[in-house]
Amino acid sequence: MGSSDLAADILALGQARGVMIATAESCTAGLLSAALTDLPGSSNVFERGFVTYTNAAKVEMLGVSQATLEAVGAVSQEIAAQMAAGALAHSHAQLSVAITGIAGPGGSEHKPEGRVCFGLAVAGHTQAHTVEFGPLGRDAVRVAARDHALEMLINALRDLPVT
Repeated sequence: MGSSDLAADILALGQARGVMIATAESCTAGLLSAALTDLPGSSNVFERGFVTYTNAAKVEMLGVSQATLEAVGAVSQEIAAQMAAGALAHSHAQLSVAITGIAGPGGSEHKPEGRVCFGLAVAGHTQAHTVEFGPLGRDAVRVAARDHALEMLINALRDLPVT
């Protein structure tokens, strides 16, 4: 299923469930938000998107902990979870997804190129996980991260009750 098909399904499910969505993006820099808003009617479900490319933006816009950033770095499950929780706290959405990663080129021994951490927050519950996409190249990692986040949203919406 392509990203536009996933986005259409997300918008339909979100509207059926009365859920608004917020995004918090770092390495994808708005690709997820664009995928959701490329379709007509997206304003019924897409509440807002945060592009927090720098650590300062994560702290200022999402309330991410500076101490956590210093301890574990921006590309971590802890920060992805805080980004998702912050997107909920700083919006009128009921569901949020966050993306932070190393699209490349580059990386390090401890944080290789293609590592992307995702956070999901809904109704006071936040979860996070990491996907190792590998050194696919900057564009491919960013697209893969966007598509993974779309899958996370559709799965989360399927689990929510119809209002």
